[in-house]
Parts: sequence; C-alpha cells; structure tokens
Amino acid sequence: MTTLRTGRLLGAVSVAVLALGTAACGSGDSASGGSGDSGGKLAVTTSTNVWGSVVSAIGGDQVEVRSIIDDPSGDPHSYQATPEDAVDVQDAKFVLYNGGGYDDFFTKLAEQAPEARKVVAFDVSGKGAEGSGAEAGHDHEHAEGEAGHDHEHAEGSGGEAGHDHEHGVNEHVWYDLPTVSKVADQVAAELGQLRPEAKQTFDGNATAFKGRIDELTGKAAKIGGDRPGAKVLATEPVAHYLLEAAKLTDATPEDFSKAIEEESDVPVAAQDAVNQLVTGKQVRAVVHNSQTSTPVTDQLVANARSAGLPVVDVTETLPEGQSDYIAWMTQEVDALTGALSGT
Repeated sequence: MTTLRTGRLLGAVSVAVLALGTAACGSGDSASGGSGDSGGKLAVTTSTNVWGSVVSAIGGDQVEVRSIIDDPSGDPHSYQATPEDAVDVQDAKFVLYNGGGYDDFFTKLAEQAPEARKVVAFDVSGKGAEGSGAEAGHDHEHAEGEAGHDHEHAEGSGGEAGHDHEHGVNEHVWYDLPTVSKVADQVAAELGQLRPEAKQTFDGNATAFKGRIDELTGKAAKIGGDRPGAKVLATEPVAHYLLEAAKLTDATPEDFSKAIEEESDVPVAAQDAVNQLVTGKQVRAVVHNSQTSTPVTDQLVANARSAGLPVVDVTETLPEGQSDYIAWMTQEVDALTGALSGT
C-alpha cells in the first residue's frame, strides 16, 4: 500500500497545524504542554498502531498510547490528519513514527511539538545510509500538481531513480526485525529519561521484547534456510524485510512492483513475466498486501489460487483484534512457513 494522495493529505495537515495555535490558546496547560501524563501515565502518540504496540510492550502500564492510524481497514497513506491529532501530538511527552516518507502527515505534526521526545524508526534503522549517497527512504512526495506517486529515490553515484530492492532499502522498516529491536532500545531510553524511577522496568521490558524478536528471527530464517532457492512473488514490497529474514527470493519483476506502487499501468512485458511465474509455478507462493486492492493484484491473486499456489496475506497495520506486535509477526511467519511447506 504505497499510494499517498499528497494534495488531500497536505491540506488536512495544514488544518491540523493551524488548530495547534487555537488549542494552545484555549485549552489551558494541557494543550501548551501540561504534564504529559494521562491518569498518571506518560502520554505517547504514534503514527500507527504497529509502532504503538511496540511502545506499549516497552512502557507497559506506565504509558498511555494513542495511535493515529488505528483502523485495519484504512489506508495510512491517504489519512487526513485532524485538529485533534495535532493536539494529541502536541500534548504527548513522547512520539514515535516511521519516517522515511511513509507517514509524512505525522512528521509535519511532530514539527509542531518541539518539547516532545521523538524517535523516528527509519532513522534508527540506518536504511537511508545504504543507498550510496541516495536520499533516505522513498520520496513519497512529488511536485504540486504532478500526477501519480513518486516512489523513486536516487540510487548509486549517478542518482538514477528507482527502488533499491537489491539493497533492501524501503520505508517499511517495521517488517525489519533488527530495526524493531533497535527501536525498542530507543523507546526504553526515551521513556527512562522521562520517568527515571521506571527506567529499570523499561529496560527489562525491552530486553524481554528483543528476546522474543530474536526467537522470531530464528524461526523466520528457517523458512528459506530449509528450502534453498525458494522464490516468492509479492504484489508490493511491503514485507520485503521479512522475506529477507526468511531467506526467500522475491522474484517480482521490478517494473511490476513500481507500477503497482505508483498506480500506473503495468507494462505488458512485466505482466507477462508475472503471469508466467504464476502459471508455470516458478514461485512457491504469492505474498499479498491485503490492505491494497487493485484489479491487477486481485487478478494476480485469483490466478495464483487457480494455479494452486498459496497466497499469504500481509498487512501494513495491525489486523483487527490484534494489539501485540510479536503475535502479529508470528502469525505472518507461520503463514509463510505453512505456505512453503505445502509447495
């Protein structure tokens, strides 16, 4: 799900940012910073419920987390920030967001909350430094009035545009388990600064959380490790880092991925290549971002099922009824394992 409707979003952010001044003038201590506590808990705001679940795992009953994107049926990229969102960010003692161009609406809100402690997951990941001088992350914004969606970023010394899938650089870093471990440490450190008396609790929670991440990493590595050379096809590179951890080869043609992300027409050659991969069973499974549906991806999923290939659904936010990051990732790893075991 990589289509940001920039014009709508920036308009909504402007309204939200303007609302900050109004809230600060009329809401007393709370809107101007206040205690940052909610019923004795530290007020935390995150861009999505994925990062909110990580903060909850580290902060426990010491934090009150509000995730702005908390609807599994919604599109994080087209979310329209509200004045209430702006106030929530300003009132927070700590904010956590993805960065890398993924949740620019939150980046702009966070700029209006200079007193809040901040962690940006993409920056923590170091992924932006892997592009040989390329701009960190995908450029989710494009020139005013420009149609489509610019997911391209400079790559290599020549600055040629395009996704750097070979080097694994994309913005979906919550699927990168080492990054999530690093973020857990950063969250513990920031919360410890805000509430020193609970620092040991935060550090202990982070250690336990990272231990579970390590176990999950080992479990994921066995998927491809037990099936050398196993290939999969992905409707979008959302779970790219998880596929890397699983030691699986993403055989998706670059032009196909780019067209789906930019909501442009898929080149005939790329569509033919995808069809051959599926009908010829040259891949072991199709990994489908179920939060994005287009006629092309719907047809791909249908073709895969007709060919007897398993389809593994992945999502960008926590599924309905799920609030635990580890449990969610475990379900996705188990789904991958099951899909490849039967092929």
